[in-house]
Amino acid sequence: MPQHHPIGIIDIGSNTVRLVVFGGRNRTPLPLFNEKSTCALGAGLESSGRLNPDGVPQALAAIQRFVMLARAMEVERLDVLATAACRDATDGRAFMDEIERRCGVRVNLLSGEDEAKRAALGVLCSIPDADGMVADVGGGSLELITVKGRRFGCFATMPLGLLRLSEYSAGDRDKALAIIEKRLEAVDFMEEGRGRHLYAVGGAWRALARMLIDQMNYPLHVLDNFTLPRAEAENLIGLVARQSRKSLDKVQGVSKKRLPMLPLAALLLERLLQRVQPDAVVFSVYGMREGQFYASLPDAVKEQDPLLASAAKLAEAAGRFPAHGHELLDWMTPLFPDEPPALKRLRHAACLLGDIFWNEHPDFRAEQAFLRVLRLPFMGLDHHERAGLALALYYRYAADENSEAIRPAHALLDDDRIRRVRTIGAALRLGHTMSGGVAGILSRTRLTRGERVLMLGVPAGDPLFNSEAYTRRLDRLAQELDLTAQIAQV
Repeated sequence: MPQHHPIGIIDIGSNTVRLVVFGGRNRTPLPLFNEKSTCALGAGLESSGRLNPDGVPQALAAIQRFVMLARAMEVERLDVLATAACRDATDGRAFMDEIERRCGVRVNLLSGEDEAKRAALGVLCSIPDADGMVADVGGGSLELITVKGRRFGCFATMPLGLLRLSEYSAGDRDKALAIIEKRLEAVDFMEEGRGRHLYAVGGAWRALARMLIDQMNYPLHVLDNFTLPRAEAENLIGLVARQSRKSLDKVQGVSKKRLPMLPLAALLLERLLQRVQPDAVVFSVYGMREGQFYASLPDAVKEQDPLLASAAKLAEAAGRFPAHGHELLDWMTPLFPDEPPALKRLRHAACLLGDIFWNEHPDFRAEQAFLRVLRLPFMGLDHHERAGLALALYYRYAADENSEAIRPAHALLDDDRIRRVRTIGAALRLGHTMSGGVAGILSRTRLTRGERVLMLGVPAGDPLFNSEAYTRRLDRLAQELDLTAQIAQV
């Protein structure tokens, strides 16, 4: 099956209609194109039982455009998914029939269970070892589903989408709270999320995370995997839930269309945290659409580590010596005795990425490498891991710790972790200097870490290893380990 043809997904939601085109069946769903139209199909649904009459023609026009764009992009497949508004409206079926008639596509109407499972798959696409409860809020519904060991557990769907909740409560916070409590009380598996993670999915909660990051002066402005301990999350989110519209109007960095719903989104998440009592809330930028994409992948691709698959693809695209990364990993392994698998995985990623910035200007290479790794859409990284990986690449090119750019990453790591990534960076620099990035050279040498000495063994009499440049790099690496460097010809 072709791996490079784009995959298109049209998501017909209660608030927005969106087209996302992903760049082929790779492990990481990278969007080539992403466009939405705010049609509010679910507005007024609770009182009328029908789709918003003002939103229907807007949605039809948007979907026609999206189908034509997807075909122009020569997508391999185009999945058209309809969710809560179409599921619950009396004229939902007629609306979907009209889409099929006009556009020549099949509309797949998702059940609440389908929505929950696809949201969970989106989280699992990014975090394969996710363990806890996935909560996906949209305009029309809230889905809850437990995940563990890449499997689904209990699920529930309820009409607690923010458009509906706003309509139910008519702006009355106490009324909204009573509705939320009644619906959540009916869920009989809340205790299964206790002490585990709650994964928050959906645009409203992403907007909430963006606001929290800004208000907290949090050092890393990356939404995915932004994690807060429950007590801190309840406190901060509770404050947002009680904000007036006038106060929210002063908030920067959040869409003005999202602002009116933020207090309701915060109230719903606050009450959910209090009911579930997870150890932490994790905000995910991956949800139903990414779950649909992930479900379409071949099993062998699904099993790939998302971080290492992305790093390997970037190394291959860089066009120099992509095979060198695996050799670097093995070569420097003696420096890290008793290394846990999770840390070895991160070091492996650093080795794969260690040469992809070769074409940046030398004066800015370290900071460019740091900033790009910090912000690239890598999956399978929490914020501490992301900061460490970015710093390892920074120290691959520079030893200076005084750069303003790297201070936010330093703030997320303890001293031991900073020392570790500095060591990885120094080892990468030494390895690339010795080998020129060419595979097969480092394997002829050997690093040995003793109690007082860092020994580098090189082939005797081989002019390839006659260089003052790499001896300076070796000294630096030894300093990071508080050892003395020695070279032995063997």
